[in-house]
Amino acid sequence: MDAPNPSRSGLNRPITVRLASPRGFCAGVERAIKTVEESLARYGAPVYVRHEIVHNVHVVARLAAMGAVFVETLDQVPADRPVVFSAHGAPQSAHDAAARRALTKIDATCPLVLKVHSETRRHVAVGRRVLLIGHANHPEVIGTMGQALAGRVTLIETEADARALPRTDAPLAYVTQTTLSVDETRGIIEILKSRFPDIEGPAREDICYATSNRQAAVKAAAPGTDLFVVIGSATSSNSARLVETARAAGARAAVLTDDAASFDWRACEHAQTLGLSAGASAPEELVENFLAALAERRLLTIESVETAKENIVFKSPVRLAS
Repeated sequence: MDAPNPSRSGLNRPITVRLASPRGFCAGVERAIKTVEESLARYGAPVYVRHEIVHNVHVVARLAAMGAVFVETLDQVPADRPVVFSAHGAPQSAHDAAARRALTKIDATCPLVLKVHSETRRHVAVGRRVLLIGHANHPEVIGTMGQALAGRVTLIETEADARALPRTDAPLAYVTQTTLSVDETRGIIEILKSRFPDIEGPAREDICYATSNRQAAVKAAAPGTDLFVVIGSATSSNSARLVETARAAGARAAVLTDDAASFDWRACEHAQTLGLSAGASAPEELVENFLAALAERRLLTIESVETAKENIVFKSPVRLAS
C-alpha cells in the first residue's frame, strides 16, 4: 500500500484565494526584458547588463541562460560588447563613463524613472535643492541622486527625516522614487508642504501607475484574509511595499516569496482565505505555479479582485527601434 502524500492530505479542505489584479509585470519591466532579448538577437551573446535588469531572480536567471552577463560596474564590460542599462536608471556618471569608452550603450531605464531624472535636473538647473523621497542604496535612488552634483539632492526616507530637516529660505523641490508606498509617501509630502509651503513638486505624482495600481488591488483584496502572499524577490522594492500594504489593509499575516518552491506551505495550513499578488517584476507563470501547487494541497475557490485595467506600452530604446 502506498504511503500517504502529505501534500495531498488536505485536498478536501476548501480555501478561498482572492487574486489581486493588476499584478505582475508592468510596462517598464516588459520593455526592459524585451530590450535584453532584442539586444541578444541583434548583437549576439554575450550582452552585458549594468545591474540586474529588473529585480527578479527568475527573470535574471533566464536571461543569463540566453547569454546576458550581469555586472555592477562598466569596468567589467569589454570594449567590443554592448551594455544595457537596467530599468532602475543610472547616475549621469555611468552614462559619461560609457561615452568615454565609446561603448555601445542601450538604455532600458523605465520612462517613468527618466521623468524623475528630468525633474531633478530641471530643479537643480534653476537653483533649487531637491529632496528625494526614497530608500537608501536602492539603484533607482542612486541613479536619481546621481543626476546632480553631490549635495544638491538630499534623501528623505521617513516622516522623521522630513521633520528633522533644518529650516531654510533656499528654494526647495521634491521628487520620489517610483516604487514607494503610496500612503507612506503621502504622509512625508504633507509634512514637507506644511514645513516648506513654497516647495515645488511634480505636476503628477512620481510613484508610477503600476505601483499605485498594484497597491490599490492589494488593499481591496487583503481585508480579513488569513494570509496574503506576494510573489517577488527580496530585492524588489515594489514587492516589499505590497507586503506592507496587505498588512496595513487588514491581512492577518503577509509574506513575500520568490516562488512556490521556496514558500513555507505550513504558513497556510489552517488558512481559509488567502490573498495573492505579484510584484511588478514577477512573471505571471510564478502566480500560476503557486496556484497549481496550492491546488495539490487544498480545494480552491478563486475570486478575482480587479481594481484597474492596464494597457500602457512603452517603445523600445532608440538604438533598438526598427
